[in-house]
Amino acid sequence: MELQQVLEKAVAKNLASALLLSGGLDTSILASISSKYISLKAFTVAFDEAEAPDLRYAAQVAEYLGLEHSVHFFGRAEVFQAIPRVVDVVHTFDPMEIRNDLAIFIALRHVKSNNFTAVMTGDGCDELFAGYSFLFDYGEDQLRLELEKIQHAMGFSSIALGRTLGVEVKTPFLEPEVRAFAMKLDPSCLVYGANGDRRGKWILRKAFEEALPKEVVWRVKTPIECGTGTTILPKIFDAEISDDEFNRKRGKYLEEDGVALRDKEQLFYYETYREMIGVPHAEDPHAKTCPMCNSDVKEGGSYCRTCGAHPI
Repeated sequence: MELQQVLEKAVAKNLASALLLSGGLDTSILASISSKYISLKAFTVAFDEAEAPDLRYAAQVAEYLGLEHSVHFFGRAEVFQAIPRVVDVVHTFDPMEIRNDLAIFIALRHVKSNNFTAVMTGDGCDELFAGYSFLFDYGEDQLRLELEKIQHAMGFSSIALGRTLGVEVKTPFLEPEVRAFAMKLDPSCLVYGANGDRRGKWILRKAFEEALPKEVVWRVKTPIECGTGTTILPKIFDAEISDDEFNRKRGKYLEEDGVALRDKEQLFYYETYREMIGVPHAEDPHAKTCPMCNSDVKEGGSYCRTCGAHPI
């Protein structure tokens, strides 16, 4: 199958002895291909205060492929220690972005602590092969347009986070040949199914259904924050910050900085951002401006990368 050949070549160009393995389709495909060529060590992380479904699937893939598998459980102290590093690198106080990036940063740091200087990730697969659930109900023409927009705007924090740690992040799905192959696909090859059970990345699932456990191949897309357990962070911040403190500081930052904060978790990240980077402001007088934090928004964009406001 042409897709398998394209991915084989992409992985061969990006081989590393380490892989961030979530047990999702994307990283499991990379594990399946690369383990044929190299002795591979897989790394999975999970927040020790929450349910982390990635653990079960990643362990299943590692056992199926005979991989050495390192699991790192991180605690609250490690999360709070990592937050300033992540905010400083990614330049955001968007809670959803930070919850995902925290898990990536901690995983990359675990890779580095095991003396690896390069690691493969599954970045780009969802953007190229329609992995996000909000795409599933689009007609074919609209799906094609949305994917073009996503692919034009996509960027991956793992690369910058790895760089700050001295770890090279290799991204086989972002190889030009893979991108070209995905862009020429008919949308019917990407999203398929009926009766409320539509799945993205259909062509990938079919191409590798004999190479991986069925449960993994047909696993529903799970965001990093859900798979690793950092999705529990809003509850932690709700308990850590009183209502009085939140309301007082929210009013202060709205009046002084013109920044509207949505919740306690975002307040914590904003104070970190403010201390390390400064008060967000428009830099391009001709750019669209976020009404929630005054940052520039890319032309045609409906999402603020600085604070996460959507839709704008």
